[in-house]
Amino acid sequence: MPAPLDSRRFIEELGWRGLIQDRTAGLETRLARGPISAYVGFDPTGPSLHVGHLVQVFLLTHLQRAGGRPVALIGGGTGMIGDPTGKSAERNLLDDATLDANGARFRTQLGRFLDFSAGSAGAVMLDNRAWLGRWSLLEFLRDIGKHFTVAYMLSKESVQQRMAAGLSFTEFSYMTLQAADFLHLFREHGVEMQMGGADQWGNITAGLELIRRVEGREEGEEPAAYALCSPLLIAPGGEKMGKTEQGAVFLDPELTRPYDFYQYLLNQPDAMVSTLLRWLTLLGREEVEALEAEQAAHPERRPGQRAFAFDLTARVHGNDEAQRQVHVAEAAFGGGGPIEDPAVLADLHAALGGFEIGDEALRAGALAVALASGLYASSGEVRRAIAQGGLSLNERRVTATDEAVTPIAGEWLVVRAGKKRLAIGRVRR
Repeated sequence: MPAPLDSRRFIEELGWRGLIQDRTAGLETRLARGPISAYVGFDPTGPSLHVGHLVQVFLLTHLQRAGGRPVALIGGGTGMIGDPTGKSAERNLLDDATLDANGARFRTQLGRFLDFSAGSAGAVMLDNRAWLGRWSLLEFLRDIGKHFTVAYMLSKESVQQRMAAGLSFTEFSYMTLQAADFLHLFREHGVEMQMGGADQWGNITAGLELIRRVEGREEGEEPAAYALCSPLLIAPGGEKMGKTEQGAVFLDPELTRPYDFYQYLLNQPDAMVSTLLRWLTLLGREEVEALEAEQAAHPERRPGQRAFAFDLTARVHGNDEAQRQVHVAEAAFGGGGPIEDPAVLADLHAALGGFEIGDEALRAGALAVALASGLYASSGEVRRAIAQGGLSLNERRVTATDEAVTPIAGEWLVVRAGKKRLAIGRVRR
């Protein structure tokens, strides 16, 4: 485990890691007085956190390392409304049972990063339905709404981006609800700072403005509350990190298999390695810089990707599972020759969620085996792969759709689609 941080070193730690996009004035002065309590909001509209959430999770982790108290706020109330930030359409609204189930899963996943039993610095998870649900409309307008002008709300970028396409009053009101969260946490739980991604700056500063007004602070006075935003984790193609053609890369192993999770991390491009090691691991500065130097000298060995994939997989799925995925990756893609050991094939079959095939389909030849593997969606796709030399069965390139296939050790099939897609089949007798 990395060494604890002094609260005054919190900003320094985030700085060398490149995790600060914006922050309010006076934060360093406040941290010099001692640890701070801060929160990040997580929208429970999905059944699991995904890789895209992890930058914010690591902000809370670093805060706790610095002696601060991290608060993970589940947006059960705001999740019923929907944040317009970064969205092109209004989202579906969820019921209480779904929000409860999603929040419970988040708590388990956050426990891999945060210590919920660390005394005064112990992490806390709250749900904003507990207070937003108590307000009547008239009370909310009286206590919160009066502090916001329409001009102020319209000036927010997240609102402006949706105006042309259409923005409901429901989503327009979102920033006032998030600001009310900050005020409640400030008053009832001593939370002095909100953190989030750069796209949340407008919503977060709305909370700061509400607290300033309610507390009667004048412009220029020492603030009562603070904000810190990280950059967004954007892949080279412009998409947010954690998304694939198949959807989000979830932390829940039932939604994203550990094999797929590890492979997604391992296959990140060289241009992302330095950022990923700094943002999504707790590796120390010297260790990160050593990996960066090794990556620059020997990019073909992919030392940065390997260290990153192992470290994050171990944190999310446990050290044993991470070790298993290293073994699987070496067996499947290590370049050590054909995979012929039945024990290794059995491990791969279990790790990859391999397929089974009957004798009749096996006798039909290569096309039927390729379709059974799940790597191809149609016969036409298989035929194109064969024509382009992209399909291999048992480490031999296929040249005809009816080519005979002989199982390894009478039981196993290795199907490769290109260089990076692999399926292991078992003959069902």
